[in-house]
Amino acid sequence: MRKILVISVFMLLIASGAVFAAEDTLVEGFQYDATSFDPHVTSDIASQNVMVQIYEALMKVNPKGELKPHLAEKVEQIDDTTYKFTLRKNVKFHNGETLKASDVKFTLLRGLNEGQATGYVVASINPDGIETPDDSTVIIKLKKPDATFLAYMAHIGGACILNEKAVKAAGDDYGMNPVGTGPYKFQSWVKGDRVTLVRNDDYWGEKAKIKNVVFRPIAEATNRTIELETGGVDIAFSIQPLDLSRIEGNQKLKLFRNKDTSVYTIGINAERPALKDIKVRQAISLAIDSEALNKAVYRGVGTVGRTVLPMTLPYYDATAPAHEYDPEKAKKLLAEAGHEKGLKLVLVSNENKERIDTMTIAQSMLKKVGIESEIQVIEWGVYLDKLVQGEYDLCSGGWSCSVLDPDEAIYGQYHSSEIGAGYNWVHLRDKEVDRLIEEGRTAADSSKRGEVYKELQKRINDMYVVVITNSGEELIAMNSNVQGLSPSALDLFDVAPVTFK
Repeated sequence: MRKILVISVFMLLIASGAVFAAEDTLVEGFQYDATSFDPHVTSDIASQNVMVQIYEALMKVNPKGELKPHLAEKVEQIDDTTYKFTLRKNVKFHNGETLKASDVKFTLLRGLNEGQATGYVVASINPDGIETPDDSTVIIKLKKPDATFLAYMAHIGGACILNEKAVKAAGDDYGMNPVGTGPYKFQSWVKGDRVTLVRNDDYWGEKAKIKNVVFRPIAEATNRTIELETGGVDIAFSIQPLDLSRIEGNQKLKLFRNKDTSVYTIGINAERPALKDIKVRQAISLAIDSEALNKAVYRGVGTVGRTVLPMTLPYYDATAPAHEYDPEKAKKLLAEAGHEKGLKLVLVSNENKERIDTMTIAQSMLKKVGIESEIQVIEWGVYLDKLVQGEYDLCSGGWSCSVLDPDEAIYGQYHSSEIGAGYNWVHLRDKEVDRLIEEGRTAADSSKRGEVYKELQKRINDMYVVVITNSGEELIAMNSNVQGLSPSALDLFDVAPVTFK
């Protein structure tokens, strides 16, 4: 009877789709499911953390934060606008095709023409200036000098090198059938449940240590912790501060506090009718006590930055004024803007607990200055669509850089060309912001870039389109037998070196 019961329970777990951690399988728990594995369609963090295992770029940022050639064996700058890349020999795509210069050209042109979410990564490339004199050489000419170019050639998203044959064969379904050159190959994706990768045994570099990797979307943070405790996952990302003591008190688990490029904000949609008035946006900003909100939600994890630039990136302005909290001044500005009788807003959040808590506290703070609001909690994929379309007043947003350059933190989020397709979710249209962003890209001298980015950070602050609530730290927990996970300032974790002790 007992044997039958054990077998029945085992079969029930299999039927339910349970994932069992094993010595040849690494199971990771993330907040969100991926949205696509086509790097020109999305660069959301859930998709990128899978794509970084599958794809590679010409350049790569190593664990020390150094930018190095990767699929390119050598890089030469010929002049201010011309770069020559010599590709590694005998690199194979997962479909068996050899990496050629024509694949690099195809990838860059596709990014320029079809880069729905990551077009800004390759925007400086002259589409008529990509030459492939032989299978191992790519010469790229830019439209004008660009200090960000080499950094962007490491972008896991817009600069992932694709196989032309595989992309054309899959057509519109390519996002479900990705083919790269990385240490892991795509095997399957059950949406809402798991993504499974298998080791690429033909990888050109050092082979991955573990045969299989499974990515599980687990929206509720506490459930991720429970799955870690019970062995359902080996690594759990985005641990909530409330679970810190629980993990630290468990000898079978260990905590990894990772300094990163994250910035979390309350975004204010500058194109909504009431919010077009800068006085109203300023009043909203003044009504929110960002320090109190940070302490209540994040409990000592990360800090409140002074600008939209991550504190870990070059040119962050630590001298910028701290966020101002003044509810009485907020009331006066609302009255001046014609909202003496109050204002009603729609606040949106995805299912992340910290973001929901952020909006709940912000709702209470706004009410004290006469602003009533409704909170809508929306599933991740739908949430991203809503932000792109601007169907909200205030949103709980976040950004982590995919390259270690300040342009990555600002261009996609605040340049007007990124409205409606990219990541300018606050729908900011400001000619001065656009001018400074473009000048920051072309300024070759580091001191000049520093001046431009200082002015740019002040200008964005003065637009009152975001209130910064947290920045700078990711909490990751794992079973004590997991070894080899390296720090990543980019919030993208290469799991090929990971092993079980």
